[in-house]
Amino acid sequence: MKLYLSSYKLGNKKDFFKKWLQEHDKKIVFISNARDWLPDSLEKEKKIKENIIDLQELGFEVIRFDLRNYFHNETKLREDLKPYKAFYVIGGNVYTLRLAMKYSGFDNYLKELVHKDEYLYAGYSAGICVLSPTLAGLNLVDKPINPYNDEPVLYDGLEILDFIPVPHYKSEHPESAIIDKVVELFNKKKINYKTMRDGDVIIFEFP
Repeated sequence: MKLYLSSYKLGNKKDFFKKWLQEHDKKIVFISNARDWLPDSLEKEKKIKENIIDLQELGFEVIRFDLRNYFHNETKLREDLKPYKAFYVIGGNVYTLRLAMKYSGFDNYLKELVHKDEYLYAGYSAGICVLSPTLAGLNLVDKPINPYNDEPVLYDGLEILDFIPVPHYKSEHPESAIIDKVVELFNKKKINYKTMRDGDVIIFEFP
């Protein structure tokens, strides 16, 4: 699996997507469940659609997937995802996203794809932080919220990465000031992390 890890939105390596489109079909699964903690509103939908338009302008055919439709039905999720090789997961609340992945089984599905090079996982902010070994410490930025039920949030990440991406570092982003505190905490606890300024992209391919 190829990983396209962006601090914010598409970032500064969009040529990667152009090459992907030349070599693969145009379909990409779009997941916005990191925003489930927000009440439904026209403004929320508008912000989500801005991300969809960004992908469409690159040439993608965007297929929206709501993981809530697959809670406790991983078999159905796998059937419906079978035709697709690319995923794009936007930012929001990393704890909400992690739970949506768990309840739907999307976390298990992704882990099985890691060493299959025909797949792409792209995303930004919470969409990449969820791949970390742990989500502990990110609660300085994201409130640990479970909008689905009364169960506690998860602090274990997907462990697809061996470091924690720290987006919005030293950037023109509302969370940038808090990110400095996250970095301070990670340094104190000797946690492996990588800071990313908005615009930065890490592209990674598993052997």
